[in-house]
Amino acid sequence: MKLKLATLALGATMAAGPVMADLVFPSLSYRTGPFAAGGIPFADGYADYFTLLNERDGGIGGEIAQVPECETAYNTEKGVECYEATKDAGALIYQPLSTGITYQLIPKVTADDIPMHTMGYGRTSAKNGKVFSHVFNYPANYWDGASAGVNHFLEQSGGSLEGKKITLLHFNGAYGREPIPTLEALAEKHGFDFNAIPIDYPGQEQKSQWLQIRREKPDYILFWGWGVMNQVAIQEAANIRYDMNNFMGIWWSGSENDVKPAGDGANGYKSVQFHNVGSDFPVFDDIQKYVVDAGKAAGAGDQVGSVLYNRGVYAAFLAAEAAKQAQDANGTSAIDASMMRDAMENLSITADIMTAAGLPNFGPEFSVSCANHGGDGMSAIAQWDASAQSWSLISDFATSDASVITPLIDADSAAYAAENKIEMGCN
Repeated sequence: MKLKLATLALGATMAAGPVMADLVFPSLSYRTGPFAAGGIPFADGYADYFTLLNERDGGIGGEIAQVPECETAYNTEKGVECYEATKDAGALIYQPLSTGITYQLIPKVTADDIPMHTMGYGRTSAKNGKVFSHVFNYPANYWDGASAGVNHFLEQSGGSLEGKKITLLHFNGAYGREPIPTLEALAEKHGFDFNAIPIDYPGQEQKSQWLQIRREKPDYILFWGWGVMNQVAIQEAANIRYDMNNFMGIWWSGSENDVKPAGDGANGYKSVQFHNVGSDFPVFDDIQKYVVDAGKAAGAGDQVGSVLYNRGVYAAFLAAEAAKQAQDANGTSAIDASMMRDAMENLSITADIMTAAGLPNFGPEFSVSCANHGGDGMSAIAQWDASAQSWSLISDFATSDASVITPLIDADSAAYAAENKIEMGCN
């Protein structure tokens, strides 16, 4: 099936070639707006990986992949418009890169039988595939990230957090509030005092938040920020000489954009990550050769190996692997969204698959099932070295605290099912 997509005329724009192939991977990007600094490298990595597959391998299973790009500016309304404008073009999967857009698209993708992958964001309880049949959030979610941070602080403090203070500094929106239930449960389990301090968008002014932190003297800070508020928070922490070894961001608060403006003051800052960092992987040599040097890069080609570019590559890799497994399972290269959904529900990412893709040890091994759309919740801790101007993993990938997170997921997903009259179960 060959389809043609016109340029959108609804406040969003699409960048696409004139003829669309069967394998269509829409990119709901934001190259404009307040979070463009994070959206651009992700969109570049996502597009460049599919370009690599086309240029080096002749596509996926002999089918050329297309990545029509639709600008959302991180605006929920525009994100929904982009979805409606692209879904009939043979879209196989959506990755909206926005918790707000994700919430709005959950019922839509379910009704339209198109899978959505919200890797490290979105509605955490979508891990329960018995309720959220078309939403996947492997390999880790926000609650996994919160648990990883607490586990690391637990190790730092010698195995006990009793009587310690942990503060969540967070974007005042759905994304930033996601980890609060988990941290409240973990506080009860480990005996630490927990409080949350919100930052209103866009977060360029944080004097009051950091005065409160200075007054309350938390032992550890977890940070759920995005965009310019990240660099502001890290600079403010440096200004009050907060110990960066005790300051940890979630994966959306742990890129080069966030730490470089603070210079040496950011040294030692940490972040949770669900994939590896740096450019020392064979896939990046191939991207340089087949994409960047060939003049086919989505951007300037200067973001290769950066944290958010890598995340875009990883998102595309996982989508491409699901497409391959869908092709194998159905005995055809011309797969549709329903086949893609089924493949994602049975996805297995092994060390051999990552190595074959030029991404050895880039992420954790994991598998997906109907009951578990989120994998094993594995993540690692990265730390910034200001002198080397680089991130490095300082831990192995480890699982989150399922004893706390699983009951929370079960309760939240059951409430959603009851509210929306969804009959829980597997096909």
